[in-house]
Amino acid sequence: MNFWETVTGSDLTREWKSFEVRAAALPDDHREAWGQIKVHLLPHGNFTGRNVMPILDSALGLLEEAAADGQGAKEVLGDDIQGFCAALAGGEGARTYRDRWREQLNRNVARKLNRLGG
Repeated sequence: MNFWETVTGSDLTREWKSFEVRAAALPDDHREAWGQIKVHLLPHGNFTGRNVMPILDSALGLLEEAAADGQGAKEVLGDDIQGFCAALAGGEGARTYRDRWREQLNRNVARKLNRLGG
């Protein structure tokens, strides 16, 4: 990846499009599970989402292997797709971008208040 791709995010766009092409070839229940995986994993991403791309790639690969083996999405992922995604992202209670932004805002406000009070 070169500097220009990093700045513009064109590498991410290309990778995302390849994910969607791969997902389109899956059976219906696997495509539905893929949609839910995206919804539950993307909040764990950083500003660009670059950190969750390998996780999404692995999850899609798991769905592809399950489809090739004739297994249903529920057989592989279980009933709790949100819990599955939380485990992939680092376990229950894994920080999301909202958590990081909230912590940053709290630090900034505390710093400003300390300057005003002292």
